[in-house]
Amino acid sequence: MTELSQFDPNSVGLKSNNIFGLPFQEEDAQLVLMPVPWEVTVSYRNGTSRGPENIFDASMQIDLYDPDVVDGWKKGFYMMPVDKVIKKKSDFLRQCAELIISHLVDGGDVSENEQLSEKLAEVNAASTMMINWVKEMTGRMLNEGKKVGLVGGDHSTPLGFIKALAERHSDFGILQIDAHADLRNAYEGFTYSHASIMYNVLKEVPQMKKLVQVGIRDYCDEELMMIRQNPDRIATFFDKDIKEQQYEGASWKQVCQNIINELPQKVYISFDIDGLDPKLCPNTGTPVPGGFEMEHIFYLFKQLHLSGRELIGFDLNEVSCGEHSMDGIDSIVGARVLYKLCNYMVAR
Repeated sequence: MTELSQFDPNSVGLKSNNIFGLPFQEEDAQLVLMPVPWEVTVSYRNGTSRGPENIFDASMQIDLYDPDVVDGWKKGFYMMPVDKVIKKKSDFLRQCAELIISHLVDGGDVSENEQLSEKLAEVNAASTMMINWVKEMTGRMLNEGKKVGLVGGDHSTPLGFIKALAERHSDFGILQIDAHADLRNAYEGFTYSHASIMYNVLKEVPQMKKLVQVGIRDYCDEELMMIRQNPDRIATFFDKDIKEQQYEGASWKQVCQNIINELPQKVYISFDIDGLDPKLCPNTGTPVPGGFEMEHIFYLFKQLHLSGRELIGFDLNEVSCGEHSMDGIDSIVGARVLYKLCNYMVAR
């Protein structure tokens, strides 16, 4: 067991310790965080593969007192080291994906280009590899009795983790905080695109009974049709509708209760940072005007906890700091969101 008698939670965070400056090792931590430095299929701006590292660095600035979950950190949080092989593979394949996307934007047909077709097949094969790797790694930790959270990377990264949870929970829901619906079928030809994560979950994970999306404000006709044709499995709270309800007198508490009422007893949280107002995540891959203050989502998490629902896992993704870690407040916002998720994960 980790000896905490010599640890001062009021002192400066030490990088020689682990995430949030906490002195835990993997074997002693109740919650293990798995970083996935992957951003192969991002559609607009790069940088999310460095998200886990940037969040780790910024986490040293987080004060450990949380009024919603006092002393949650004492149960132990630990982030695994970033896998350099996965990171290097992501960097290489990102270049391949950029060539494909550029060709599509210029009006080209990838199927008519032998070289690009080979690169597309390579990207899709590697994405499958990444998903299987995440599933194996998170499955091992779950088998060891750990609670697990995933830190991306782009939004394609949690599919393997969700599949690992599905082997242990026959009925659960997903609470998705996001600007995008992520319901596209193989967007830009990439089977496991970041824009296809929830489409793939619905298709490949039957144990996921209800997808509840919050803050959606950027979507296509195809995604809207999928939402409307699957009311038993998808409930979408569009950003526009939420704001209009509030303009007309609805409280945020009422909105949160409506969201929570759609969820089953067991819940997985998938938090794309671009669900927040882009002033809080200006360097995220595809920022969209609108969204929430961080406190809105923390209040939603609090009400979810008070409802008695069980949080079985979470991911935080699409955190990017641009070319330089000081380009914005993305990493510190990401670290604060991660800390809140960690605390609620161990709160039961």
